Amino acid sequence: MKKKDTCEIFCYDEEKVNRIQGDLQTVDISGVSQMLKAIADENRAKITYALCQDEELCVCDIANILGVTIANASHHLRTLYKQGVVNFRKEGKLAFYSLDDEHIRQIMMIALVHKKEVKINV
Repeated sequence: MKKKDTCEIFCYDEEKVNRIQGDLQTVDISGVSQMLKAIADENRAKITYALCQDEELCVCDIANILGVTIANASHHLRTLYKQGVVNFRKEGKLAFYSLDDEHIRQIMMIALVHKKEVKINV
């Protein structure tokens, strides 16, 4: 027998709903959503992972790791930079990227551990 994945009657806990709705007003869920969307692209996830493995990589390193053009790597890095995932610095004619902070590394590593442990419900 197949279980339904929705409630069969409509009822809710008004206290919980009101508390959580109030909490949502105080946090930047939209910003978090945009940051996670940036990492959700497969190439940008690979870049984020690569930067978890080494503190700093130049655009050329990243392009070669991914097997893409420098222009393509730069495009993905700009998106990650705009969302606060990576930082960059110039050294002469080279552009180096690093993770914005330890939290980004933790998000990526926790997601990888979770993916290994979770059973996909299809």
